[in-house]
Amino acid sequence: MTNPIRLIVATIVIAAIVTFVPQFSISKLGAAPALQGGKGGGDASLQTSQAAPAPQGNVPLNVETLASGLVNPWSIAFLPDGAMLVTERAGRLRIIRNGGLVTEPVAGAPKTFVRNQAGYFDILPHTEFATNNIVYLSYAAGVRTSNALRIARAVFDGEALTNLEVIYEAKPLKDTGHHYGGRMAWGADKKLYITIGEGAKYKEKAQDTASSFGAVIRMNEDGSAPEDNPDFGADAVPELFTKGHRNPQGLAYDAARGVLWEHEHGPRGGDELNIIEAGANYGWPFATFGVDYNGARITPFTEYEGTTQPVKYWTPSISPSGLAVYRGDLFSGWDGDLLLGALSGKALHRVMMDGDKPVGEERYLIGERIRDVRIGPDGAIYVTTEERYGDPVGKVLRLTPQ
Repeated sequence: MTNPIRLIVATIVIAAIVTFVPQFSISKLGAAPALQGGKGGGDASLQTSQAAPAPQGNVPLNVETLASGLVNPWSIAFLPDGAMLVTERAGRLRIIRNGGLVTEPVAGAPKTFVRNQAGYFDILPHTEFATNNIVYLSYAAGVRTSNALRIARAVFDGEALTNLEVIYEAKPLKDTGHHYGGRMAWGADKKLYITIGEGAKYKEKAQDTASSFGAVIRMNEDGSAPEDNPDFGADAVPELFTKGHRNPQGLAYDAARGVLWEHEHGPRGGDELNIIEAGANYGWPFATFGVDYNGARITPFTEYEGTTQPVKYWTPSISPSGLAVYRGDLFSGWDGDLLLGALSGKALHRVMMDGDKPVGEERYLIGERIRDVRIGPDGAIYVTTEERYGDPVGKVLRLTPQ
């Protein structure tokens, strides 16, 4: 039988550790001078609140299947000649051309580490692809005990990748197959922005500026760090643009608003939609609207002084992946709204916007695990669907209003 005195003592110790972890961690790391302990704030009861699912959308859709039989199609990219590139997490780069999937994968693609969430992630054409044919690929590299997110660039000649060059690797190496981030986007400044997760069990690295974990980084096209990146301190890695993220799997530049949008997975609850601003700290793991998967509280704070609050959060989690800003008139009244996929939530979410503030939400393709969302040159919405554990049932779908 459990000794009741020991149980009481253990409970007090655990409560004390939970209460003082943020202050202790800041002092220990000494890496985020903007953070100041002692004031905290927020309503911790929100960590267990359960929001009702967004309602089903009322716009009837035409759903066209462009490709099927894919293994976790993670990202799609449009090329000037009308072709599309598709990454499969299992380590293949595919082409959709003339309305059909090319049978053979693209030759010359790099070897990847495939385990759990690891593999190929995003594919992004250069801003001048029409003249230089350069594409960027994010992927996991290494082995189970020592791996990292990598960024490579190569020339795509329509059939194969050549002149492959690794231009970046996240620091430090880790021994997990989780939380890579891996989304890429070009900003108005023609700099390359990339999301990096905190490796799941290394959540404290999201506040360690000597590490690129838990960050949005900003690079020149050759992988070097721009001289005008934010100053995170003498020991900080130079590529940092923001810190305090968990597992960011959505990134999209909104040219009309001049905003870089990002979303990330919370733990059990607390998925976030953020506006990315230079030098900002988004709080993980000192502040979150989620709890741990076993129900334990990660932190007593839903907000923390010196950190930036999300524009929107989801509790319970929907596991957002893929993010696009809808621009166009094919979908009447949707111009400026945000579209994102949901993995555990199994739907395509439309977040209705008034300026830079969410004012409503609805779901489409309910029951589908959506990994990526893009707006095509034709104004249609393109999404990828997947089966979580890697069955070859993934699809690329084109959505238009009926």
